[in-house]
This record gives sequence, C-alpha cells and structure tokens, in this order.
Amino acid sequence: MSESPLSSRRGFLRTAVVLVPATGALAACEGGSQPSAGAAQGGSQASASQSAQADYKPRFFDAREWTFLRAAVDRLIPADAEGPGALEAGVPEFIDRQMDTPYAHGALWYMQGPFQQGVPELGYQMKLVPRDLYRLGIAAVNAYCGKAYGKDFDALDASTRDAVLGALEAGKVELDGVPAKVFFGQLLQNTREGYFSDPIHGGNKNMAAWQMIGFPGARADFMDFVNQNGKAYPYGPVSINGERT
Repeated sequence: MSESPLSSRRGFLRTAVVLVPATGALAACEGGSQPSAGAAQGGSQASASQSAQADYKPRFFDAREWTFLRAAVDRLIPADAEGPGALEAGVPEFIDRQMDTPYAHGALWYMQGPFQQGVPELGYQMKLVPRDLYRLGIAAVNAYCGKAYGKDFDALDASTRDAVLGALEAGKVELDGVPAKVFFGQLLQNTREGYFSDPIHGGNKNMAAWQMIGFPGARADFMDFVNQNGKAYPYGPVSINGERT
C-alpha cells in the first residue's frame, strides 16, 4: 500500500487535493510555510470543534455504527503536525448528513437490473446505494473484527485498525453482504469529501482543511493569485454562507 491514504498523510493530500480547483490551491503540497500555519490554526480550533461535534446527534447511523465511523475516519485522516484530523474537521457529521440526501438513496443513479459486475470502465454496477453500503459494511467489518480479534473495530488499537483498513482496501477480507474494496472505497471517498467540503455541509469545521492547503474557498475573485505556484495565499478562506476565518 505504498502512498495509500493509510501510509502517508501527505500522500493522501496529494490525491485528495484534486477535489478543489487547482487554481485556488496555490501553496498546496508545495512546501513553504502554509501547511505549518494551517496546522497551528487547526490545533487552536480542535477543542472547539470537538465540543461542537459532541453535541451533534446522528440521524442515520445508530450508536454502534457511529462509533465505528468515528474510529475509522480518525485513522484515515489522523490529526498531526500538518493539520487537523477527520474528527476535528467534522467528517462523521458530514457523512451522516449526506445519508439524508438523494445521493445516498441512489435517487440520481440508474438502479435497474440486471446487476452484474463488469470491467472497471463500466463504473459502479451493484444494487446497493450508499446507505446500504454503510449499514451492511459496518456490520460486516465489526463481525469480521469480532471473529479475528474478539472486539468491534472501534475497540482495537490504532495499529490494528490500520491493518484492518489496509486489508479492506486491498480486498483481502471477505465481508458478508458487501465487497470489502467497495465498502472501503465508499468510506474513503466520503471522508475526503467531508474533509474538504464547504462547512455548510457539516465537514471542514472552521475551514481548517482549506487553511491548511491555502485554498480561498468561495471568494468571489482571487484571479490575481492564480498561477503563483508556491506562494501562500494571503487571505483566509470564505464559506458559501459568508463565514470567514
């Protein structure tokens, strides 16, 4: 799993940063002072973010699923010197809120059979919508961990959780009801989205992820700074709702 999201946080950022426009990234993953400045900002906001998240009550996930989700995203993007982790950024809240959208119900997909797994170029071919993938996948991973380690996923130590996620990513685990790689891919994609989303969707609390990579957010105009690669963006990001850092 060289350069997988589990083995390198910077590797994760290199692959995930494409989710935001390249013209706005400026100093993203180019070195310089911006990441450390974002990390300092993220560290100062962590307590407030965690306090706000403690008040959030999931609407889709039950208590056991919620505990799994928090434990999993915490290992996919752990907090470190480069910036906040998925928990500080509110990724679990983002995913939970997404489960009430047409996307999670598969309303925007063609969901008529037959359902046959074809070549990867054909895209997603399963009958399971995101809500089903989470419900079945979390139960299946906990069942696997119970057999292999005698504990649910969230009760495992960090290194063992990493090993389980790595096995899911590689498709080396047989899960009941859902392919391991499909479930892992769903979880990883939604974690990336929540980490870099606009805060109005529940993730990227305090725009800490945007600050970390120097992304201006929903500012009306930042063309003066386009193509100034390696130069830190001098202004903080702005959310769609007008929130500023």
